[in-house]
Amino acid sequence: MSDCLFCAIAAGEIPADVVAATDRVVAFRDIQPQAPVHVLLIPRAHFDDLPSVADADPALAAEIVALAAEVARSEGVAATGHRLVANTGVDGGQSVPHAHVHLLGGRSLAWPPG
Repeated sequence: MSDCLFCAIAAGEIPADVVAATDRVVAFRDIQPQAPVHVLLIPRAHFDDLPSVADADPALAAEIVALAAEVARSEGVAATGHRLVANTGVDGGQSVPHAHVHLLGGRSLAWPPG
């Protein structure tokens, strides 16, 4: 998608603080972090949301979660705890229409979040 912010980041057209990547997934720091560790994980291919990824390519959805686990370990939050959040749609709080998962950690995370 030519006007998609996350597609441009995945293609390297817009700089990002990339913490991990595979051939199909990119993990980078959120520019407006909501926790000491706040990393976004996105598929390089454009999908509107995470359920669309799961429907079209379940292995890619699993790869996103697997990379999130790797990032949690490398960021030092795997042992203490972290949260994975996938906002879907306007009412779900999704602000960028490209599938992404937030990895949040580094502090106690209250529930419910909102």
